[in-house]
Amino acid sequence: MTQDKLTLHTLLGSYPNTLPLKEGLIPSDWIDFNFTDAPVPNRMFKRVVRDLEFDLAELALVTALQAKAYKKPLVMLPAVVGEGRYQHHCLVHNRERGALGVSQLKGKKIGIRAHAQTTVTWVRGILSNEYGVNLRDIQWVTFEHGHLAEFPDPKGFKRARADQTMLDMLMKGELDAAIIGTDLPDDARLQPVLPDPHEAAQAWGERHGMVPINHMMVIKRNFCNAHPASVHEVYRLLEESKKKADSKKHNAKDLTPFGIEKNKKALELLILYSFQQGLIPKLYQVDDLFWDQNHFR
Repeated sequence: MTQDKLTLHTLLGSYPNTLPLKEGLIPSDWIDFNFTDAPVPNRMFKRVVRDLEFDLAELALVTALQAKAYKKPLVMLPAVVGEGRYQHHCLVHNRERGALGVSQLKGKKIGIRAHAQTTVTWVRGILSNEYGVNLRDIQWVTFEHGHLAEFPDPKGFKRARADQTMLDMLMKGELDAAIIGTDLPDDARLQPVLPDPHEAAQAWGERHGMVPINHMMVIKRNFCNAHPASVHEVYRLLEESKKKADSKKHNAKDLTPFGIEKNKKALELLILYSFQQGLIPKLYQVDDLFWDQNHFR
């Protein structure tokens, strides 16, 4: 390593589109990465926005939007890591306790990991905008603090006890339903609340011209100001890593889009949902989220 090389303390999960970079298959004369061991990156997102521990980090999108709202010195790179996925199937109930349809959600207790979780934001936005559910009619039960210390649960939300788990409460009937993302177990008792969720999700995605995305990269603003060419190099390395992964696919839908334009529709919709749910104070313009918008177009 030359003396002029910059080393970035980095939080990044191991996904198909990031493994080539993490395994050292994408060389750079400018940048080295000090990757933190992160089997479950989302468990470390508090350290990204509270402690500002990382120069470069994967981050949930709603957390990134809130980081902007609370003036954290971070800016986004339009590089999706971890595949985007449809969310309609993530609202589930225990069928052993009877059927539950979307029209029956008023007054029901629904468990969510955290109020400002990105998957939760997508699902609530779909419930409200596509199915006419009044989110205020739901009794929301949270299990964790949000990533931003400045953003507590709103009044009326209930926090589960430390010894309770969402899945256990759902099975016991202490919750009527729950929104569960990548942790959704393969259990026949857990059935989606939304009818025909996979077909509905495909139709919704086609109508909006996007696949919902969850995680992008953020980088410290002072690094951008001090080393603008190196920011472009970081993006190039991430993009080359994605290309290596994509070369093994054949005619598959792109679930890790790069660039502002390719992510614009998804971001605009998530910004709208986040604003509607009181997670951010205004409707941000997509371009305003990124450093050097023209380069990352």
